[in-house]
Amino acid sequence: MPKMKTNSGAKKRFTLTGTGKIKRKHAYKSHILTKKSTKRKRNLGYFTEINKADQSNAKLLLAMK
Repeated sequence: MPKMKTNSGAKKRFTLTGTGKIKRKHAYKSHILTKKSTKRKRNLGYFTEINKADQSNAKLLLAMK
């Protein structure tokens, strides 16, 4: 059976932590930033963990299982 290919879109969007969790960036940080508050932009800059419901899908896209 051939190797499972990693989805290249997911490869660019998600990163793995050392404990096996999947990190993602927040949306709404790319343009139209003048009307957003400094606090909101700062908080959107940080990474966050993906939702528990999406973890199995993301792991399949990253060819982890």
